[in-house]
Amino acid sequence: MPELPEVETIKNGLISKIKGNQISDVKILWNGSLNMPPKKFTESVKNSKIINISRRAKILILTLSGNFALLIHLKMTGQLIYDLRFKINDLRIKLQNSKYKYARIIFFFKNGDALVFNDLRKFGYIKLIPKEKVEELIGKEKFGPEPLKDAFTLKKFKEILKKYPNRRIKQLLMDQAIIAGIGNIYADEICFFAKVNPSKQINNLTIKQIELLFEGIKNILNRAVELKGSSVENYVDVNGQKGDYVKELKVYDREGEKCFRCKGTIKRIKLGGRSSYFCPECQK
Repeated sequence: MPELPEVETIKNGLISKIKGNQISDVKILWNGSLNMPPKKFTESVKNSKIINISRRAKILILTLSGNFALLIHLKMTGQLIYDLRFKINDLRIKLQNSKYKYARIIFFFKNGDALVFNDLRKFGYIKLIPKEKVEELIGKEKFGPEPLKDAFTLKKFKEILKKYPNRRIKQLLMDQAIIAGIGNIYADEICFFAKVNPSKQINNLTIKQIELLFEGIKNILNRAVELKGSSVENYVDVNGQKGDYVKELKVYDREGEKCFRCKGTIKRIKLGGRSSYFCPECQK
């Protein structure tokens, strides 16, 4: 599932590609991606302009001219790919391209370009909602603070940890109601950075480990955004390009390989139903 760095990268790409563009038409190839009948969806967004694009946790928010906004969640396998000069009458030819094998929704713009929503496993969604309902609906998700915002300070992080002394650190990092946007990949990498075993209980963390965890959150997420995310499975940016942070992963998906720091052997365990990768020699 795309995590904060991947969704932030897509947000930034969409701002450069579609902000200010006018939607001329919509082609719906899978009704299940929407929260309303296809005809109503198309009629509501047609001729709207993309006014703004923002992100909350892993959700993209596209504010339209008029009364509506789009909430987009990529879930497990969703992609948003911008295509130049994608004419609606070229659709059959375009869909033969393996890049669009799993196209579900296509937005066509007045300038002749298009935005394609691909989703192999069909878990992602595009919801059209009234603008005034955006904050209410996002609020219902009960997301925690954004870790890359200035308001997320070491003091704030310590306050969060103090509330959950018996939680395991990796499970807390991944809890969207506590901290927004961190998933399995970056939680493993943050724990490695801090030399902390992902299964360690919070009340057993040292002050130094807490400081390193905070530093790891900021450094790793910012660096991953800089390198446009990690393409370990389906993720690509709006240009269809893979993210380069995967080259910097230290433990994720490296079971049985040597630790880059101490030459120990990377181990995989199940934690909260998810695979967790760590070095038992240097992560205590």
